[in-house]
Amino acid sequence: MGYEPKTKETDNSVIEFIETVENPKKREDTYRLLNLFTETTGYEAKMWGPSIIGFGSYHYKYASGHEGDAPLTGFSPRKAKISLYLMMEDEDYEKFAPDFGKHTRGKACIYVNKLADINAEVLKNMIHTAVVFSKKQDC
Repeated sequence: MGYEPKTKETDNSVIEFIETVENPKKREDTYRLLNLFTETTGYEAKMWGPSIIGFGSYHYKYASGHEGDAPLTGFSPRKAKISLYLMMEDEDYEKFAPDFGKHTRGKACIYVNKLADINAEVLKNMIHTAVVFSKKQDC
């Protein structure tokens, strides 16, 4: 039996999902992110799994043979923080980080509490960089 990726593109409504975000301020930030990511990437937003709003897609294949599809970039309004899926080289991240604002970085994403904490112009540059990086991973 093959491995089934948890996060797949679905036909679920992005707007319906955003409307389930309980915190009104986070819901407002989510709509702002939706517009910012859509404008910056030129891709239509799609739901990936139950809670990730993704833009574009690429096919990946690991040395282990595991392969699948993933969004080029995206975000998720989690309960605690907003997760931004912005894969890029460390040196690119290091260029953006000082001017980005208040955030923490995990392995594959960047966490922010609210949009007011970050610089939207820097975020646009990071989104663009993440899309270019992810497209290079496409196979």
